[in-house]
This record gives sequence, structure tokens and C-alpha cells, in this order.
Amino acid sequence: MTAFPLRALLAFSCGLLLAACGSDDSAAPATPSLSVSVAEPAMQTLPRRIAASGSIAAWEEVVLGVELSGQRVASVAVEVGDEVREGQPLLQLDTRTLAMELRQAEAALAQAEANLTVASANARRGEMLKREQLVAVSEADQLIAGELTAKAQRDTARAQVENARLRLGFATLRAPHDGVISARSVQPGQVVTAGAELLRLIRDRRLEWRAELPEDALVQVEEGMPVRLQAPDGQPVEGTVRTISPGLDSRSRTGTVFADLPEPGGLRAGMYAPGEILLAEREVRTVPGAAIVERDGYRYLFVVDEDDVVVQRRVELGARSGNVVEIREGLEGNERVVVEGAGFLADGDLVRVVPAQD
Repeated sequence: MTAFPLRALLAFSCGLLLAACGSDDSAAPATPSLSVSVAEPAMQTLPRRIAASGSIAAWEEVVLGVELSGQRVASVAVEVGDEVREGQPLLQLDTRTLAMELRQAEAALAQAEANLTVASANARRGEMLKREQLVAVSEADQLIAGELTAKAQRDTARAQVENARLRLGFATLRAPHDGVISARSVQPGQVVTAGAELLRLIRDRRLEWRAELPEDALVQVEEGMPVRLQAPDGQPVEGTVRTISPGLDSRSRTGTVFADLPEPGGLRAGMYAPGEILLAEREVRTVPGAAIVERDGYRYLFVVDEDDVVVQRRVELGARSGNVVEIREGLEGNERVVVEGAGFLADGDLVRVVPAQD
């Protein structure tokens, strides 16, 4: 009789214990894992941008040299970086030999003009004698022809004088345009040859940005679109698309965009600069940039549902502007997204929504 009450007592005790445990589990409230602030997506007008990198180059770099050979450089009036004006002397050759050649040509001209004076007088005399038949016709014609010969010799002497003056002018190398000297490869005392590079001039101090773009981005760019670069000192540099290469490189499938830089600031020819091309504006859905979480090479947002449970949502980003970023895909309507605290969440976490901190 004693065994049965003992078994009943044990069963009754186990039942009470199970009931107590079941009542604790059902009554225990869920605890939020983190306090977060949220925001709703906003529709904003943002410029579309194409990020690119390219080299800074002279819009037109003029190679300067002299047209004389075998002449010694007397002086060089400019250094690299000097700004020059059109017509300004840049380099002077030794002119002693050239000046002597000019004097010789001028003396030859004077002699030719004197010979022409005598020949003209003889021609007049020959015409008179021929008219009065005082000499043979052949002798008179010879006197008349002597004037024509003297005139030809006079014209040749004049041409030699002009040539000597031209060569003397070539001894001074002048700036063909306004600009800045970008290179110098000549020193005083150096004997130069015709056509050799002595100086380089960036015409009008005008630089351009040459950015390489893939074909899908290149077709979106049009002439006149603004560009924005960043100089080494961090200052922005504005420019404008001047032209676009008509063809693509057959191997890289890229084309070149040429952008004028009217005020290059700290940029110099030969530098490599990052920048962006600003396309037409459009209205897009944006969220604060702090809401974006990058994991495993993808971008995510955490969307808060009505029960304050977060859902991890993979999204595709678009243009950025200041502290906001465009969401191309992954959001529906005006869902609440986590801003502060998003980086510490996991899919399915329960959160406490609090006002954003100022």
C-alpha cells in the first residue's frame, strides 16, 4: 500500500515542475539586442556621376627650335615655368656672322644698282644710235640688253639682302603664342642645328584631363558636361568635356574623354588625377550613407518591420552626394531603415527604436 502513494507523489511533483517551467518560458519577454535610430528613404534630385582617372596633359605643347644650323647660342632668356607673351624673345643666337653676311649682301646690292645706272645710260645711248643708224643694229641691241641684265642682277642682289635679313631675324627665337615654358634643353654656348628641340611651350597655359572610360560609360558622356577633379592639395578643380574620342581601343575596349581645365590650380602636366564626370540630374530614392553595411563584398540595409525586428536586405547603390546615397534596388516604398547601429546587427534581431542623436 505504501508504494502506490509514493509513485503518485513523484508523478505529481514532476507535473508541477514541468508546468512551472512552461509558464516561465511563455511569460518571459523578448529583450531587444540593440537600440538603433531609423530613417525613411527620401526622394532627392542628384547628379549622376561617372568616376574616372586620367592623366593631365597640355592641350597643345609647342616644340620650339631655330631654323639655322651651326650657330652658337648667345643667351637664353627663359626658364622652365616662366610665363611668356606672344612675340617675346626666348633665345638669342650669336649674330656676328649673320650681320656680316647682311653687310656683304647690302654691298652687293649697291654695286648692282650702280651697274644698273650705267647700263641704263648705255641703253639710252644705244637706242639713239640705232634710231640714227650710227652703229650696227646688233651693237645697239647689245647695249639695250645690257640694261635688262643689270636689272636682273639688281633684283638678285635685293633677294640676297632680304635673305640675309631673314636669317638675322631667325637668330632670335620668339614665342609663337602666349603660354608657359614647360621644358628647356639648351644652354648658352651650345652650337645648335636647324629643327632641334630647344624649348617647349604650353600654349595659353591650357591643360586638359584625358580620362579612359569603358564603352558602357563612354556612350553616356557628351561634350560640354562638367567634370570635377581633385588636385594634390585637396582642392577641387572644375572643367568641361571638350571632346570624346570617336573610336575605342580594340584591345582594352576603352575610349578617351578630353576635358578642358581653365583653372588647373595645383595640377601639372604629367600628373595622374582622379575625378568624375557629372551627367544629367534625376530624382532618386536615397538613404543616409551610414545605413549602408558592407559584408562579403555586398551592400546591405537593415529594414525594421512593425514588430521592431530587423531584416537584412541586399541593395544596389547608385550615385553618392554628401551624406546620402542612391538606392537603385532592394527597397520597397517607405520602409524604415536602421542608420545608427546598423553595423552591429544580424538578420532577425529585435531592436529598440530611439530618436536619432543630433
